[in-house]
Amino acid sequence: MCGIVGYIGEKNAVEIIMSGLHRLEYRGYDSAGVAVIHNGAMACVKSLGKLVALDAKLEENTLAGRIGIGHTRWATHGAPSERNSHPHFDGPMEIAVVHNGIIENFQELREQLKSEGAEFRSDTDTETIAHLVRKYYTGDLFAAVKRALADVEGAYAIGVIAQDHPDLLVAARHGSPLIVGLGAGEAFIASDVPAIMKYTKDVLYVEDGHVCAITRDGCRVEDLHGNPVAVTPSHVDWDEAAAEKEGYPHFMLKEIHQQPDVIRNTLRGRVEEGSDAVSFPDMNIAEEELEACQKIVIVACGTAWHAGMVGKYLIERFAQVDVELDLSSEYRYRDPAVPPNTIMIPVSQSGETADTLEAIRVAKRKGARVAAIVNVVGSSVARESHGVIYQQAGPEIGVASTKAYTSQCTALALFTIWLAQIRAQMTKDEAQGMIAQLRELPDKMQWILDHQEDIVRCANDPKYRDAQSALYLGRSYNFPSALEGALKLKEISYIHAEGYAAGEMKHGPIALVTEQLPVVCVAVQGDTYEKMVSNIQEIRARNGTVLSIATVGDDRIRAHSDDVLYVPACPEPFSPILVALPVQLLAYYIAANRGCDVDQPRNLAKSVTVE
Repeated sequence: MCGIVGYIGEKNAVEIIMSGLHRLEYRGYDSAGVAVIHNGAMACVKSLGKLVALDAKLEENTLAGRIGIGHTRWATHGAPSERNSHPHFDGPMEIAVVHNGIIENFQELREQLKSEGAEFRSDTDTETIAHLVRKYYTGDLFAAVKRALADVEGAYAIGVIAQDHPDLLVAARHGSPLIVGLGAGEAFIASDVPAIMKYTKDVLYVEDGHVCAITRDGCRVEDLHGNPVAVTPSHVDWDEAAAEKEGYPHFMLKEIHQQPDVIRNTLRGRVEEGSDAVSFPDMNIAEEELEACQKIVIVACGTAWHAGMVGKYLIERFAQVDVELDLSSEYRYRDPAVPPNTIMIPVSQSGETADTLEAIRVAKRKGARVAAIVNVVGSSVARESHGVIYQQAGPEIGVASTKAYTSQCTALALFTIWLAQIRAQMTKDEAQGMIAQLRELPDKMQWILDHQEDIVRCANDPKYRDAQSALYLGRSYNFPSALEGALKLKEISYIHAEGYAAGEMKHGPIALVTEQLPVVCVAVQGDTYEKMVSNIQEIRARNGTVLSIATVGDDRIRAHSDDVLYVPACPEPFSPILVALPVQLLAYYIAANRGCDVDQPRNLAKSVTVE
């Protein structure tokens, strides 16, 4: 999400910054800007859209300087626009800031700063940092940044320059990646390694809570309390293609590994530790309308539809509202009944899915209110909806969706808690407990990522790797997991796979069971566990091959399975978010072992913008 590049040295800062930003274009963005200090004055050029637009502006408005910062923005607060693009400034426009991440308490800070006389030029959370630095600035930029960050809650990677300090670049990190590059008589900052590999391969990986005072001659690091921190540079020997993937062989694998941080981002700013409240600042649908809601319609396509199914189960159980789940392409071509007080929830990573957009238009014409779950700020789905919940997952490069799916499920879980409280179907204590369980998920996801040995082994086992077909089974909340697991396998490995509700086995699919048909069974602990074990026994009785996904500590399942992949214990309603990781990784490693183009599967596109 977003790209940062900064430079201090004797070369043209603008050329180096723009070169670095171009190398970060794979991250996705909607606007860009660069600021430099030259002859004691601050200068800035910004543009909406791609970097070619900024390049054109820079040709008309030549900037030069030996210190500067640049940014490509993926909007989180404020629609994509030139005024919301980075860098952002203090009142006198003498301090410039670029920022990746989300400042959770920016509204509170913004109101306080405005009451003290600050005038804001944008709708962003980032601008509050610039005004905070100005508030605490007494001639020492490094000290002012540290003091300002003490007021900030949330995630950030920042670069700061000041007109009065042409020989100092300040950088800091908490929760968002940032590196410092060290060269001969020059230094760099960047949000990712490929931005600066052309100039240096000696980097410092900035840790959470660290603030860097960077000069041409090196980098001094302290924590927010002013304590010195000893750091040792690392030498990066990746080539540039590998650097974009942070050393992973494919974007898909990188994005699978990003999921713990993605879920933290989806939760960030919506819930707080120990709280029972969920906040959706961009919802724009009155609580009275939600209280009166008689029906919810979820529309989506592909993986987003599977996330929508998880949402249907959650909303119906906890908020006690009837939920209709429909494929966008089907909804738009029938004449759906839209009773009064209907709310539609379109789910779309890109926000440009053609069928989903048409479904929204059909529902709006019939009087529905629309609350979208979407990843791209300012996208068509976001603009055409009354309210929106942004996934905050960052750009997803791999065509097969991974982190977008788990962030959609998480957003739907948050919506469920919020709606259930509004409709008096959930107590504060119950909401607080569910929020606490959601906040534990990233660490549990990390456990799965740290224990991949069995997944890798199974993916290299000929009975799975060389299969012609596969069957995925699940019940209740994990019926969507079965559908999603089968979709992942067929998308990237080209193995035919089918997801099925396990209770339907005897109504047809059991006829397919042979030794040559692998059956992936989602059998985590929960209300349907015993039923799943019965299904597994039925498969084994017919010499079927069973790969079970089960809860850590469940040794009983081994007696009924050829292989078992484990996930940490988790309340069943949230288990699809954990189960997603082993099914994603299994599909990934099988596809990689088969030599498939994992990131760009044949015949598929990332965003389906036509019928």
